[in-house]
Amino acid sequence: MAGKKKPQRMSAKDMRKPRKKKVSPIVKDKIEYVDYKDVNLLRAFISDRAKIRGQRVSGNNRQQQREVAKAIKLARELALIPYHQRVVTQRKGDRRRGRPDRDDSRSESMGDESVPEMETDEFVELAEDQNTEMVEETMEEVVSE
Repeated sequence: MAGKKKPQRMSAKDMRKPRKKKVSPIVKDKIEYVDYKDVNLLRAFISDRAKIRGQRVSGNNRQQQREVAKAIKLARELALIPYHQRVVTQRKGDRRRGRPDRDDSRSESMGDESVPEMETDEFVELAEDQNTEMVEETMEEVVSE
């Protein structure tokens, strides 16, 4: 019994399916030269925040990645591609996490007159009325001239 061994378990890494290597758009489209003026091609290698994507993400080899990076940097220098882009995200939940609103305490401490609360429909109607008055006044000025 002493000579009996347990079978070794396969590691999680060995059990996974082998990943298929991602094919680069350069190889897929059979592009011989990465041109800095080809903005549509270069955008495939840039993230939504205008960062250059890595080799693993884009599927490039070292030489292709070097060419793409040089072309992107040159296109940025010539203002064909932005250096960075601001991304507006929708944040989930309330960032204040149960803390009271500061608006009430601020307006009281600053001594500002409180603005009467209005329904949005009332506010829109008021704005439309003021806008039509301004248009009528300018029309009268134009006609009188």
